[in-house]
Amino acid sequence: MLRDQPCPALPSLTDSVLPRIWLFTDQRNDDSLRQAILRLPRGSGIVFRHYHLPEPLRRERFETVKILARRQGHLLFLAGTPTLAKRWRADGIYGRFSRRSIFGPMLHSAPVHNAREIQQANRVGADIYFLSPIFATRSHLGQRPLNPAQAQRLAAQCKGAVILLGGMSQKRYRTRKNATTHGWAAIDAFS
Repeated sequence: MLRDQPCPALPSLTDSVLPRIWLFTDQRNDDSLRQAILRLPRGSGIVFRHYHLPEPLRRERFETVKILARRQGHLLFLAGTPTLAKRWRADGIYGRFSRRSIFGPMLHSAPVHNAREIQQANRVGADIYFLSPIFATRSHLGQRPLNPAQAQRLAAQCKGAVILLGGMSQKRYRTRKNATTHGWAAIDAFS
């Protein structure tokens, strides 16, 4: 039987079940999204973005991804408002917010690129920090990637699990992982 509810017991940050590998969805990987989700190791995480779709189509696509995610034991986060994430029964929320109270006990992941964004995410109690760009990426064209020392310094400031993002693959993660990182995320690596 498929679950259409959020995970009943969301993993704590000390749990080994907090995903170490994450897939970000968007227009670039939409055509190969099903195959990408099936390639993820069981218990991975997915951040559903699909900003390019109008809300009714975005919701329909989210529901399709949710069915696949549940079958594979993946956590599914929604990039959007906390209200929308709750209504769509996501396992967590992705974005920048000013107060923890607006999303309550739901897991919160935040995109961070610098110390100022990390401080903001720390203030609201983010659980997961997606630190980027680690390598050159189409998502941040022209932006200089963080060198290893910068990435490690910024990761050390995060008060939650640090996931490296930006041009990442499993091979590249092996070259950058350290005691301050929990895992990695990608858009294209699974397509």
